[in-house]
Amino acid sequence: MDLSFLARPDAMGRFLVTAFFAIVFLQSAIDKLIDYEGNLSYFRDHFKGSPFPPAAVPLLLGALAAMELTAGALCAVGLVRGDFIERGMSVAAGGVITAGIALLCLLLGQRLAKDYAGAAVVAAYFAVAVVGAILF
Repeated sequence: MDLSFLARPDAMGRFLVTAFFAIVFLQSAIDKLIDYEGNLSYFRDHFKGSPFPPAAVPLLLGALAAMELTAGALCAVGLVRGDFIERGMSVAAGGVITAGIALLCLLLGQRLAKDYAGAAVVAAYFAVAVVGAILF
């Protein structure tokens, strides 16, 4: 692989954002799949005072895990393909955009659960996604 992209800040920015979301979302999705019952218990408790009916929590957890797995996998594939080297719509860009959408879902959940500190953390991740989308 030609490593000349290392001298280009724009390409390095795309690489870093793509790698960041590959790590964050693959780890999070794998954790949700490996410890499904533990996560389900946590989310049931977390959302007990929210407008989400208790029966919806398993469905929402599954949807979130699928979205996270998709974002992480697209970012990982984009890294392997070197999609970050040039600007434009690519697998990596799709991963970063999917990560942003997943983060919006997380933000909505945190706000509805009235977990404002958790929502603030998600907002920081979302800022990274916005910067990444701009860089692509």
